[in-house]
Amino acid sequence: METKEKKEQVNPWADFYKNQENYITPSLKKSIWQVINTFVPYVALWVAMAYSLKVSYWLTALLIVIASGFLVRLFIIFHDCGHGSFFKSEKANLIVGAFFGILAFTPYYKWHNSHIKHHATVGNLDKRGVGDVWTMTKEEYNKSSKKKRLFYKLYRLPIFMFGVGPLYVFLIQNRMTSDWMNEKEKRNVYFTNLMLVVLIVAMGLSIGFVPFILLQIAVMYLAGIAGLWLFYLQHQYEDVTWYRNKDWNFREVALAGSSYVKFPKILQWFSGNIGFHHIHHFNSRIPNYNLEKCHRENDIFQQVKPVTFLISMKSLKLRLWDEKLHKLVAYKH
Repeated sequence: METKEKKEQVNPWADFYKNQENYITPSLKKSIWQVINTFVPYVALWVAMAYSLKVSYWLTALLIVIASGFLVRLFIIFHDCGHGSFFKSEKANLIVGAFFGILAFTPYYKWHNSHIKHHATVGNLDKRGVGDVWTMTKEEYNKSSKKKRLFYKLYRLPIFMFGVGPLYVFLIQNRMTSDWMNEKEKRNVYFTNLMLVVLIVAMGLSIGFVPFILLQIAVMYLAGIAGLWLFYLQHQYEDVTWYRNKDWNFREVALAGSSYVKFPKILQWFSGNIGFHHIHHFNSRIPNYNLEKCHRENDIFQQVKPVTFLISMKSLKLRLWDEKLHKLVAYKH
């Protein structure tokens, strides 16, 4: 007969599965409080930014930075609603998610579709291309044409990825439909675009079209840089692991293919605990406010090496997956 110790060794997930209901069950009180402490300050900051234009542009700049942090947090709530993890009610997730999606310039159903595919294919070399950062293997890169290699290098440049990327994603890509989308998703894109027109007209008539557009682009741009940077760090770092489909394992990829980014508390708050991304990929039904608790109470998640600022800087040089070395490498490795 196996001892208890041996059983725990065989199933290192036992504690998590035993207590997972404590993590995946949404708290209505916490969810509502997050909506309030994110949406209300965001609206208040917009009022303050509008008035600050008559006082000091330096004050406006400071408020823009703070507002962009709240927009990131707002997007995380939108993200949780898309996973159906923020509220028990599917309708509540849809209403809050769709509304916050408008504020984040992101159509709810289109994003939900691609993001779910991202969760189902992350770390899978044979299923790249949906909701991820374009990553070529070293062999693919070496066999590519000069034109394709040049385009890949431009795409992977930090100045392009984080400088141009936010404007392209939120102003252009999110406004468009695709052939792979169903009718509901396409209608949601049209609806989101229509609501954005209404928002722009309403705000333009309130504070002026030029001030609103400049403020909105500035807030969205900074939030977009932060958001894309977070997304990059979550699956593009020194110790990340990718597999071919035959070797791909959901649990292993959650821990080895998704990072644990250790933030200072203030940044952890603004980023909605998304630094615990390894846990989120292991079970996307866990609302953001339970991720830290889950990490703290389960040793299996604490075994993941945290990604620090220095590690994140080094990861920018790692642009190709070397299948022989089984790691990300630089172009000239």
